[in-house]
Amino acid sequence: MNSDRLLVVRCGALGDMVLLTALIRELHALWQRPVDVVTSGPWSEPLLRGQPGVGEIFTVRSRRTPYLFAPDQWRLVRALRARPAVPTWFCDGGDAGRPLLARAGITPPLIVDVNDHRLLPHEHATEQWLRLAQLRPAACAAVPWPGALTGLAGCSLTVSEAQRADLSAWLAARGLPGAPLVLVQIGNKRTMRRGPRRLAVNHKHWPAERWAATLQHIRRRCPDAAILLLGAPPEYPLNAELARLAGVAGVHNVADDLPVTRLVALCAQAAALVTVDSGPAHVAAAVGCPQVVLFGKASPALYRPWGVQGSQAIVVTGEQDGAASMLGIGAEAVIAAWDRLVPRSAPSACPA
Repeated sequence: MNSDRLLVVRCGALGDMVLLTALIRELHALWQRPVDVVTSGPWSEPLLRGQPGVGEIFTVRSRRTPYLFAPDQWRLVRALRARPAVPTWFCDGGDAGRPLLARAGITPPLIVDVNDHRLLPHEHATEQWLRLAQLRPAACAAVPWPGALTGLAGCSLTVSEAQRADLSAWLAARGLPGAPLVLVQIGNKRTMRRGPRRLAVNHKHWPAERWAATLQHIRRRCPDAAILLLGAPPEYPLNAELARLAGVAGVHNVADDLPVTRLVALCAQAAALVTVDSGPAHVAAAVGCPQVVLFGKASPALYRPWGVQGSQAIVVTGEQDGAASMLGIGAEAVIAAWDRLVPRSAPSACPA
C-alpha cells in the first residue's frame, strides 16, 4: 500500500464535483496525503486542478462504455496499475466504476464504498462526505490518522491569481471593469441536453416571464450593476430570449464564453447570484457569493448551497398540485427573497 496517496472516484455533474470538495478537504486533513481523483466530464479537471489537497486527476469519458471499446478506460487502468494500490473512496451511486478499480488491482479491502453508507435522514450531501472521510478501508483499520478534521462544514473552492487575472482581462474586454456584478443562472444540465425548446420535461424550468420580472426588479434595485446571464454555450439562445423579454439595459449574455475556471472567479467577485438549483449555485456557495436559489423537486435539505464561508443562501420553494414544483414559485416570492439578500458589493450597487 502506497502511504503517499489516496484515491477518490466520483463522476458527476458540476455541482456534484463542487460538493465533493468537502470530502477531499477532510481526507487530506485527516491523512495528510494528496488525494488523487478519478472523474469524468469536461468541467471536473479544470474545476479541481490546483485545489488544496488535490493530487493527480484522471478523467474518463464514460464508465458505462464497454471496456473493449473504451481507450480512455484502458489508459486509466494502466495508470493505476503502474502505482501501488492505495486507499480508495468510491463515491458514485451504483457500481459502474467498480470493475475499473478491480482491473487496476484495487481490491475491496482498500475501498470505502458510498453505496454501503447511504445518506442518513435529513443529511446534507456534504455531511455525508464528511462522514465518509472518517471511515477507513478495512486494509487501513489499524493505521492512525496523522491529522485531524478541519471542523468546517460545506464545500470550498480557492481562486488562483491566474484565474483572477483572466477575469480582470475578460471584464475589461467587455467594458465592465469595476462594475458591480449580479449573476443570473436560468438553465441547468437538462436545458443543455435537450435544448431550450424542450422544457416540458425539465423540472428546473422557471417561466421566462417570471425571470423577466425578476430582472426588471433587480435593475430597479441595483441601477449601477451589470447583470450577467450565465450558462454553457447551448444556453446562449435561451438567455438571449430572456434578455429581449426583460427589455432592461445592462444585461450581458455570457453563456458563450464562460469556462468553469472563469465561472469560479466570477462568482468569487460578484455581488450576488439568482439561480435555479444548479452547479453555479454550489460554485457560488463555495466561494462565498450570496444567492437566491429556486428549488423544484430536489430536496433543499440535501442539496441546498452550503459553503464553508457561510455566505447567505435564500432558498425559495413552491408547490403545484400538492407536489414540490418550481412552477409553484411566483415571481413575487423570488423578488421578496432578493430584497432580503445582502449583496456582497459596494453599498451604492444595490441600495436598500
